[in-house]
Amino acid sequence: MGNTFKTAFLLTALTLLLMMIGRAFGGENGMMIALAIAVVMNFVSYFFSDKIALAMYRAQPVTREELPRAYDIVERLTQKIGIPMPKIYVIPTESPNAFATGRNPQHASVAVTHGILGLLNDEEMEGVLAHELGHVRNRDILISSVAATIAGAITMLASMGRWAMIFGGWGGNDREERGAGGGIAALAMLILAPIAATLIQLAVSRSREYQADASGAQYTGNPYALASALQKLDAYSRRMPMQATPSTAHLFIIQPLLGINFGSLFSTHPPIAKRIERLTGRPAEFMQ
Repeated sequence: MGNTFKTAFLLTALTLLLMMIGRAFGGENGMMIALAIAVVMNFVSYFFSDKIALAMYRAQPVTREELPRAYDIVERLTQKIGIPMPKIYVIPTESPNAFATGRNPQHASVAVTHGILGLLNDEEMEGVLAHELGHVRNRDILISSVAATIAGAITMLASMGRWAMIFGGWGGNDREERGAGGGIAALAMLILAPIAATLIQLAVSRSREYQADASGAQYTGNPYALASALQKLDAYSRRMPMQATPSTAHLFIIQPLLGINFGSLFSTHPPIAKRIERLTGRPAEFMQ
């Protein structure tokens, strides 16, 4: 219940932040425009984020005959958990990774990279797929898609606001409100709001990863297999990194390469060592 409350709180905070920027940008009208943007973007992310993400990574649908190993594992797990069978996709890259997407268990897809299929044994693969199905059952994908969309809208609005200030179109005709103090406060908000939005979105993603790890371990009854898979994925993905966009990085089981690294502050995922420690109850270095 704690995670559900925290996610609802964070999504509300993101929407309010978007509306505050809209208000700073254009008064009451700006606030309503910002809310309309949030509604439209959430509609798009609700219905189309899965198709966009799958297309972005050139994921190909596969049949049971083409990938019996993954199909058998997923079928066994979905029957155990009590959710419908998702569509299975393969991403044509040697970098080992996986993600689940879809707005609810009835419209879910699980995508695995070509690289992960060759890297993990059956038990580890089951741990990874159970983690992804944990996301599906917990409806994480929808929440993080919506969070990513609102965070993107905040960043976009703030960027528009900065340009408006540069070209003198800020705040309409009311020059009293555009005094030095108001201008500095508005500028500070435009700089800080996207950072706040990003941090809120990442907080949603990180708490959800821990929950999906716990769900995956519970479904398989084998936390060590998932811990072992995470350790392998972490090591191999460093050697063969996967390029991803910031708007979809939160989907993957381990964080793909974004081309920027600000340490743990801007990370979509908790550190692998901490995830392994939570799964096994002992530090990652003792996994060997």
